[in-house]
Amino acid sequence: MSKIALITGITGQDGAYLAEYLIKKGYIVHGMKRRSSLFNTDRIDHLYQCPHQKERKLILHYGDLTDSMNITRMIQEVQPDEIYNLAAMSHVKVSFDTPEYTANADGIGTLRILEAVRLLGLTQKTRIYQASTSELYGLVQEIPQKETTPFYPRSPYAVAKLYAYWITVNYREAYNMHASNGILFNHESPLRGETFVTRKITRAVSRIALGIQDMLFLGNLGAQRDWGHAKDYVRAMYLILQQQEPSDYVIATGITTAVREFVRMAFEELGMEIAFYGEGIDEKGKIVGIDEKLFIEKAGEECLEDAKTLVGKEVVAVDKAYFRPTEVDLLIGDPTKSKTLLGWQPEYDLPALVKDMMRSDVKEVKKITLLKKEGYRVLNYFE
Repeated sequence: MSKIALITGITGQDGAYLAEYLIKKGYIVHGMKRRSSLFNTDRIDHLYQCPHQKERKLILHYGDLTDSMNITRMIQEVQPDEIYNLAAMSHVKVSFDTPEYTANADGIGTLRILEAVRLLGLTQKTRIYQASTSELYGLVQEIPQKETTPFYPRSPYAVAKLYAYWITVNYREAYNMHASNGILFNHESPLRGETFVTRKITRAVSRIALGIQDMLFLGNLGAQRDWGHAKDYVRAMYLILQQQEPSDYVIATGITTAVREFVRMAFEELGMEIAFYGEGIDEKGKIVGIDEKLFIEKAGEECLEDAKTLVGKEVVAVDKAYFRPTEVDLLIGDPTKSKTLLGWQPEYDLPALVKDMMRSDVKEVKKITLLKKEGYRVLNYFE
């Protein structure tokens, strides 16, 4: 019989990739999504099956991590072999504005799942994956960060995730549950939300190059992150729950890159060279050259003349509104344990990730430029 998986946060980046991955492996996947007046299922629409269809592989349920009765009922009905708890209020900057909700959903939400599994007598049947985060390391105490590195969270999001991490460990030890944490470092993709920095960059660079946005405003350009592709990281989630014994794993590339460099790579993907000057809040980025052949190949000849007018112009600036009250300046993970024990190896490096994201965003922006040329008004806004 097919294994049954329950994915919370299935409409998010990781949930969508994981659902597709598990379905290809023959799983029946149940997904939890929050009720909204909008469907908000774009990332999984290609997996959707009509409720009247027999032997469905994807089944969606309304739910919320802040509702314990709902979670318990869902787990009781689904009887999952594996639970992947990916749902969260996951935007670090926003967590400073919504700290109570973040604690409720990201921290206590994990407890609700663990306790539901315990109360329903599923501790020997159901394996649990808890989506942990590199933000736990915050003000880093060791470089690179590994499973034994002390935590020092620097945001309400990270503090909530710290509780989720330790309550998962506690239930594993207290009730002999197969419950594991995946301490995932930053992982991105074309499915990443548009307000997360990498997607904000690739989307804005595409819009600037194709003439429908003037500037990209960012926060700490010097912040360094260990970036990988979400497709690689969901494979690690699966591998963690296939191990005979539960444990906690760092999932990372072992390479760190500054936000500033990510911006440079995004422009470079379209044949545009950017130079940065100034420091701190006054730092800016200016286009200093265009490889016309590469630009035509990646963006199209029809936009070249407009792009050439960008040479010598500032297109990147810093806005202090995007700085966090407490910054995390450097994250770089040590994936030795995951590579050794799980046999996990990432297939994407950073240039391949940037290429994938830029290709997707240029394709989307081209649709907008076509509308603009047909006489439609296209709003020019900054995020």
